[in-house]
Amino acid sequence: MFQPKIPTMPQPSGLVTPPAVIQPTTITPGTPAPAPAAPAPSRPVVQLTPGTAVALVGAGTAVVLVVGTVLVSLLLAVAVTSASVAVCAVVLRSLIASEAKRR
Repeated sequence: MFQPKIPTMPQPSGLVTPPAVIQPTTITPGTPAPAPAAPAPSRPVVQLTPGTAVALVGAGTAVVLVVGTVLVSLLLAVAVTSASVAVCAVVLRSLIASEAKRR
């Protein structure tokens, strides 16, 4: 049941023809293509104006503030969780100790 079943290679049926032989063709040189007059620029040039510089600085500042807020809140969540686990451990330890004293 758990043994793999390996497929068998099917046997060819009928006559198998060999692949066709491709004969090389000769290339006759034609007239060369004319060279382009002026190469087109691959990408447009970006002009950085004072307004766009201020916008970029503002966007960068916003991103830094948002990422900082997220990281600080994650750190705060870890701190609160670890403090609550420590409090639970102290309570459980005192309960177990008081139970042992009663016996």
